Amino acid sequence: MTYLLRPEGLSEKKKENLFTAIYVGTVFIIIAAVYVSHLPNSLWDELVDFFTTLTLSPIPGTSIPLPAPSIATGHTDLFFAVFQFAIALGVLEIIILFLRIYFRSPVERKAETVENIVFWLGTSYLAITYLVNINQQSEWFVFWAGVIMLFGVALVIRAFILLAKR
Repeated sequence: MTYLLRPEGLSEKKKENLFTAIYVGTVFIIIAAVYVSHLPNSLWDELVDFFTTLTLSPIPGTSIPLPAPSIATGHTDLFFAVFQFAIALGVLEIIILFLRIYFRSPVERKAETVENIVFWLGTSYLAITYLVNINQQSEWFVFWAGVIMLFGVALVIRAFILLAKR
């Protein structure tokens, strides 16, 4: 059994299967934990309510309409659940990175995991900053602009890690 816990004890395919099983299983646990932590409120009902309140609103400063909640302050519990989910995924990605380092995964996989860490922890910051304390509809668009920017930053960080490898 201890042979399997050593980096040289598993093939690359078995390592990736192990990481996938850990990741998927933990994501299900996170979803359940976030849902249960918000009881007696039903996150499902709040999610349905959220989607029924979406309307087309213009992005501030433009005439381009995009979906946004018509009542900006009415979904605090749902937005806090988004924050909890994102921070939990960020922590999970950190654990996966340590496992990838221990099991000597290829640099490409480590770079992908670092990209995911930046994205999920950054998204959790944006969610707690702009969504949980949302006061006006424009903050909804600021949140999404931040997520798009964060995705770009995460890709650039991944590229720098891959460049450093060469």
